[in-house]
Amino acid sequence: MSLLIDRIGELVTHDGPPLEDAALVVEDGRVAWTGPARGAPAADDRIDADGAAVVPGFVDSHAHLVFAGDRAAEFAARMGGSPYTGGGIMTTVAATRAAGDDVLRSNTRRLVEEARRQGTTTIEIKSGYGLSVADEVRSLRVAGEFTAETTFLGAHVVPRGADPDEYVALVTGPMLNAVREHAKWIDVFCDRGAFTGEQAHEILTAGVAAGLLPRIHANQLGPGPGVRIAVELNAASADHCTHLSDADVDALAGGDTVATLLPGAEFSTRSPYPDARRLLDAGVTVALATDCNPGSSYTSSMPFCIALAVREMRMTPAEALWAATAGGARALRRDDVGHLRVGARAHLVILDAPSYLHLAYRPGVPLIQRVLP
Repeated sequence: MSLLIDRIGELVTHDGPPLEDAALVVEDGRVAWTGPARGAPAADDRIDADGAAVVPGFVDSHAHLVFAGDRAAEFAARMGGSPYTGGGIMTTVAATRAAGDDVLRSNTRRLVEEARRQGTTTIEIKSGYGLSVADEVRSLRVAGEFTAETTFLGAHVVPRGADPDEYVALVTGPMLNAVREHAKWIDVFCDRGAFTGEQAHEILTAGVAAGLLPRIHANQLGPGPGVRIAVELNAASADHCTHLSDADVDALAGGDTVATLLPGAEFSTRSPYPDARRLLDAGVTVALATDCNPGSSYTSSMPFCIALAVREMRMTPAEALWAATAGGARALRRDDVGHLRVGARAHLVILDAPSYLHLAYRPGVPLIQRVLP
């Protein structure tokens, strides 16, 4: 079966400038043709976009969706002036360990469906709220029911009372061996209060040896070695990138590691935003993601993150949309999503707006009319 979407007011394919008065044909789940509506070929079925804009589906390359409970009280305390330290992670660990699989599955499904209603068609899901062999395995099993982009984050924080060296040995030994068949990626939180550069390097190296692909939480709470470790190990993505030195920026510009920015975290923690303009001007590939989690960024909305990136991080609307689609795909090393060139998966969003500009122009307004597939 083929599907024609015509009378598109503005079509963003990321293959040149947006097309006006355009059409798109889908065959077997892939983009088969794009061009002027007047030249569109016939198809078995048709959707009339009625002048609306069509953009690629959002690719959310950083999300923590397998958990139980919430941390609304922690958020309220931050809004009252308490600083964010990351220490509340253990609150979620306790709730997650105590929850049954059905609770974790139901909550993950709710968040995945919530993200989809806001235009997200590809999503990465991390573990990291289990921090024991059994709980990390079941977290990744649940994540794998919803996405192929599953990430082992046993190195989220060191559990209370655990010896850091012994915990690193657990993560790189028995835990890694138990989860490797359920994960595609390995991640580590390399920052103060979490894991040192030496520990992060050891954990990621062990993951690569086990067949997993590396990514890293880096430079969120302060300067550190995380970004340079990411580039050294050819990690797909260094995420947060809030506190960067000139050497960090140069390393990212000279490597293949994507800088994934998570403005929802800065919004929710009242922290300084990353300097996206500095990265873009240096030639760094930038992605946007939600960092959806119950503590520091409890949003599943990529449109909200686009609006924040434009308003607070000096990205243009076009740069922000690219980062939330093609950039996210690069952060997952995918070339089949994040764009609508011929041959791409037909993951797309019909907006309730005439232009993609409205994603930043009308923040907080539900502009997602339809999501395909």
